[in-house]
Amino acid sequence: MTSEITLFVNPTAGRGRGAHAAQPAAGALRDAGFSVRTVLGADADDALARARAAVEGGTGALIAVGGDGMVSLALQAVAGTRTPLGVVAVGTGNDFARTVGLPVRDPAAAGRLVAEALKCGRVREFDLGRTGTRWFGTVLASGFDSRVNDRGNRMRWPAGRLKYDLAMIAELAAFRPLPYRITLDDGPAREIEATLVAVGNGSSYGGGMRICPGARLDDGLFDITVVGDCGRATLVKVFPRVYRGTHVEHPRVTVYRAARITLESAGVTGYADGEPLGALPLTAHCVSAAIRVLAP
Repeated sequence: MTSEITLFVNPTAGRGRGAHAAQPAAGALRDAGFSVRTVLGADADDALARARAAVEGGTGALIAVGGDGMVSLALQAVAGTRTPLGVVAVGTGNDFARTVGLPVRDPAAAGRLVAEALKCGRVREFDLGRTGTRWFGTVLASGFDSRVNDRGNRMRWPAGRLKYDLAMIAELAAFRPLPYRITLDDGPAREIEATLVAVGNGSSYGGGMRICPGARLDDGLFDITVVGDCGRATLVKVFPRVYRGTHVEHPRVTVYRAARITLESAGVTGYADGEPLGALPLTAHCVSAAIRVLAP
């Protein structure tokens, strides 16, 4: 393995923590004997092009420094390659890092873990979801949660999670269950009314909301959580339970497992790893061992 390592940095992640986090992470890698270079990029497209060039050039590892959005961008560069991914999680949500068991908001510890894993050859293979050419590591969201994302992204104030809490309250006031058509693997299409459908490669989104609590990153299957037709009062009672993962015990919630799913619903945007994928319909495939991660 080459001793040159690439830090893939989002300087604005976590209200500026990304820029500061790169230094202790790079220091830990250099102390371990690695040569470190940093990739920034003028924008997301430019950053991804530079990350892909580093992977194609034979970098020893691509280390994403930022939040889930930066990890999502890094996945596009390393998925399906032999280049391992490291994560220095300093964003707001950090769901991929939490799922894998990586340090959160401790860049020096994350850098040391990456260095140790590289020296020991400790690399774990995990599944990824794929829709078209886009890869995702945690959850594909659609319905109520994706509409909260839509509204939150349009809001200029406040910042951070409070913005999405307010967006959730606003969406609750007007939300009605949506008609879905869902096809799992080679089975028949199901016509249902649902509040949301979440397709989990990993278990959580939104900074620890365990929407698909039984999802595993190494079983070749999605866990698909369907919150059925329920009124606002029921949703208000059930949704907070998502932080413990106990919402799946509610009679309005159904969990399916499948390697492929097609979601159809008019006027609904799909989000994966917190990033917009586009309007439904979308078909997602669970791809086994699609990525190599430097992890405990």
